[in-house]
Amino acid sequence: MTQNRYHAPAGGLPPQTRLLTDRAVFTTAYAVIPKDACRDTVASLLPFWRDARFWVLARPLSGFAETFSQYIGEIQPGGGSDRPETEAGVQAVLFVVAGAVTLTIDGRVHDMGAGGYAYIPPGADWTLHNGGAEVAVFHWLRKAYRPLDGLEAPDALVCNENDISPVAMPDTNGVWATTQFVDPGDMRHDMHVNIVTLQPGGVIPFAETHVMEHGLYVLEGKAVYHLNRDWVEVEAGDFMWLRAFCPQACYAGGPGPFRYLLYKDVNRHMTLTSGAMRP
Repeated sequence: MTQNRYHAPAGGLPPQTRLLTDRAVFTTAYAVIPKDACRDTVASLLPFWRDARFWVLARPLSGFAETFSQYIGEIQPGGGSDRPETEAGVQAVLFVVAGAVTLTIDGRVHDMGAGGYAYIPPGADWTLHNGGAEVAVFHWLRKAYRPLDGLEAPDALVCNENDISPVAMPDTNGVWATTQFVDPGDMRHDMHVNIVTLQPGGVIPFAETHVMEHGLYVLEGKAVYHLNRDWVEVEAGDFMWLRAFCPQACYAGGPGPFRYLLYKDVNRHMTLTSGAMRP
């Protein structure tokens, strides 16, 4: 199958002569973090990681989006972590966009290159290292798992996008498709991280308005995206962060495919009891 392209942050700093005007915006319904926002001065360091830094794109915020966090991680050759996760009950998805990493989950070793996807269940013992000669860049999505009586936690999964055929959306003639890494009907999962692809001229033809929170990282291409009442231009490297019920739609601008990594929370009732964990 065709090898896909993925945007990775360049870091660094813009020159002192550059104008400050940019596309970054944070509203009560959505946020857009453009690719140029991932610079050296806003990178974070995390405990128990060596020769690695992270750009935090999303974190739970009261009154906004509350179910997940999303990072872009950059690991130098020889870097990594034997203790990447420090919080109990947290599941993760990793998606590699540059270089290669070695992921070990409960003693099983996986080599992952660009397009590599991993689901790591809560409570798993895992490590991540860059044993290659190039910088490795990956997305790391984290969510507290919501267990249910009668359902076991999902199994670990490691695969590559390039080995999975996208599923076309109904009545779109294939111009709008989704790469699904887990079975949508598997109720063990309480989040999905998929890749959405729209061919040039493809559209989401109505304003989706629904309960799921979203993180959308543009891997490739450009589009005009409808967010709440606004139309915004987005391109590879931009991140859109949507709270529940924010209306959304888009037109893919071409000349190539428009593709984004999509997070959403799924498969759980809306919590009603006081003091319980939110969905």
